[in-house]
Amino acid sequence: MTSSKTRPSSDVLLGDLMLLHPKLIDLSLGRVERLLAKLGHPEKKLPPVVHIAGTNGKGSITAYLRSFMEAAGKRVHVYTSPHLVRFHERIVLAGPDGTARAIDEDSLVDVLMRVQAVNDGEDITQFEITTAAAFLAFSETPADILLLEVGLGGRLDATNVISDPALTIITPISMDHAEKLGPTITKIALEKAGILKSGVEGVISQQSNEVLSVIEARARAVGAQLTIFGRDFDAYEQTGRLVVQRHERLLDLPLPALVGRHQIGNAGTAVAAALVLGERIPALKLDEKAIEIGLRTVEWPARMQRLSSGPLPAILGEEAELWLDGGHNPAAGDVIADTLAALDEKSPKPVYLVVGMMGQKDALGFLAPFRGLVRAIYTVPIPGANEAPHTQEDLAETARVAGMQATDRENVIDALSTIAALPKGPKRVLICGSLYLAGHVLSLQQQSQ
Repeated sequence: MTSSKTRPSSDVLLGDLMLLHPKLIDLSLGRVERLLAKLGHPEKKLPPVVHIAGTNGKGSITAYLRSFMEAAGKRVHVYTSPHLVRFHERIVLAGPDGTARAIDEDSLVDVLMRVQAVNDGEDITQFEITTAAAFLAFSETPADILLLEVGLGGRLDATNVISDPALTIITPISMDHAEKLGPTITKIALEKAGILKSGVEGVISQQSNEVLSVIEARARAVGAQLTIFGRDFDAYEQTGRLVVQRHERLLDLPLPALVGRHQIGNAGTAVAAALVLGERIPALKLDEKAIEIGLRTVEWPARMQRLSSGPLPAILGEEAELWLDGGHNPAAGDVIADTLAALDEKSPKPVYLVVGMMGQKDALGFLAPFRGLVRAIYTVPIPGANEAPHTQEDLAETARVAGMQATDRENVIDALSTIAALPKGPKRVLICGSLYLAGHVLSLQQQSQ
């Protein structure tokens, strides 16, 4: 093996892998199937797989399932994208102590070099080759379960090489990535329903009737069974508790630690998925105590995450609240605005947004739900984005078109300093609009701590 002193870093390797294909995203299964065959099919040597697709809520539902499983002492692998601060976050490996951790630098470099050597310069996207690397790492580390999040879409996503998952989950579907998945909600739903498999149960979150019809048609076509929110299970808040009902069983649970009314649906879907999974695989059956602990201890960064300490909250001062959310499409705008409204009902404070968005996102659709809710919006660029973001000037103009006061700022620190200079008093500040911006914010927090 090459000496660790002479081996390239993961950043260098990832940069090299980016050059193997002219496009960042080019949905296809052929290239990754070719590479996996050369690697000896690591995708066929995995623990039971839960495959998760959808527009919003994938990460939260993955986080809940991980938390439930770890509370029960299960060893859990997790695959998510994109990362927030470091690529390593995408590949989370089960540890012998029962706690999963992001892959370490040496292990990441090792699997990247191995897939690079086997690929031998052939055409493949970075996501496809790094997904193959993740499968290699997962196949070589013991675990009880792999939570596998789709990168984009589902039908042609590199993760869809898994032909026999233990369970599939489809989270709420809305308009996003239309340039890649199709211009209508039905086309997008058909792409995401592509993860459904013959004989495999699919747990379906709340969907519009139009989307649900597409999912049900796809399930009939492939022979997949469905467990559907509102038909086969339900979840709701009652007297400060989360109630999940499935058939004759009713679970009275604590509210989830993740903030927002939309998390009731996400948590309920995760609970239903855990129950179905336990019926299919007895070794993964969870008791109610593990689910309770998991709901209380779940963590998922940049999803209505309160930043209560560190350099960025310090800019605003002790009276201000600082929140972070990576939501970036109109449906996310709706649920974030709803969450802010709920916070305002409990503790009224003037609300300010710091917003940066990628250029292909529907900025007007995302911002419109905040009209009448926020005092002002400060728009910022997104450093290090791998695609062109909206300029802060254009984004500010879009916010003004949506009927809100907006000013462009040079960066996040400038925006927070501007808010801090406003008249003293309690303030509620939310940084939002992009996972890439959220990652930049978390990096600023880490660099100065």
